[in-house]
Amino acid sequence: MAAQQLGLATESQVQRGKILTATNDEFDGVIVEVNEPMDPKVFHSILKASISLWRQQGKKGVWIKLPIGLVNLVEPAVKEGFWYHHAEPTYIMLVFWIPNSENTIPANATHRVCIGAFVMNDKREVLVVQEKGGRFRGSGLWKFPTGSVDEGEDICDAAVREVKEETGIDTEFVEIIAFRQSHKAFFEKSDLFFVCILRPLSFDIQPQELEIEAAMWMPLEEYEAQEFVQSHEQMKRITEIYKAKVDGVYNGFSPVLTDSGFSDAKRNLYLNEKAMKRQ
Repeated sequence: MAAQQLGLATESQVQRGKILTATNDEFDGVIVEVNEPMDPKVFHSILKASISLWRQQGKKGVWIKLPIGLVNLVEPAVKEGFWYHHAEPTYIMLVFWIPNSENTIPANATHRVCIGAFVMNDKREVLVVQEKGGRFRGSGLWKFPTGSVDEGEDICDAAVREVKEETGIDTEFVEIIAFRQSHKAFFEKSDLFFVCILRPLSFDIQPQELEIEAAMWMPLEEYEAQEFVQSHEQMKRITEIYKAKVDGVYNGFSPVLTDSGFSDAKRNLYLNEKAMKRQ
């Protein structure tokens, strides 16, 4: 079948100086989104011509976004010096640095963000779960609900969602009381874990069948007395901070909607609002 019938670029088009369509980024680089099928050899020729032009224009970083259906174009790009930057379910991002200078292309995201949620009722009972999977499976440990923050989701919203998903309890976000950074965790990435306080709006527990073995309201003193909590320095410290918050001698960081300065969308700024009001 002829190249034109397949919608592919031809060698004659390359000879006429065809280059890849690109948009300029904010850092003197270009971004290319390839959306149409192309013969790998033709793509390689067009790519070389494009890099030559971009070099003349003083461009620096080149980003090529390839849909998963066009992975046959990865090999010619890699042969031209491109490398993998990151991958998502529907595409691969390749990058290339043109100048003979230090590469300043930012690395792929290095962290994932997770939350842990302390929820306590008027009886001084905390909401705890036992998990069906993970490192604590079958250990008998009762822990507070935890989970990962989804892409585009605020920490406060993730905490409310995770509690609802794991226990069926509706909550209102109050504060972040502490956070922890660890390294070489999930697929060698670093991890930011935010400990959050939430206020319960409902009390009838409905454990998630897929991930949660059991859930209950447990007296705070009983939760604190667990061997793991007492022997694990970080868990013990977190529990001490939580008790200080409950007793009114510690304030965390609550979300305040503010203008981001970069777009029309507002962003949550987490701050100790009570301390600010006392000034």
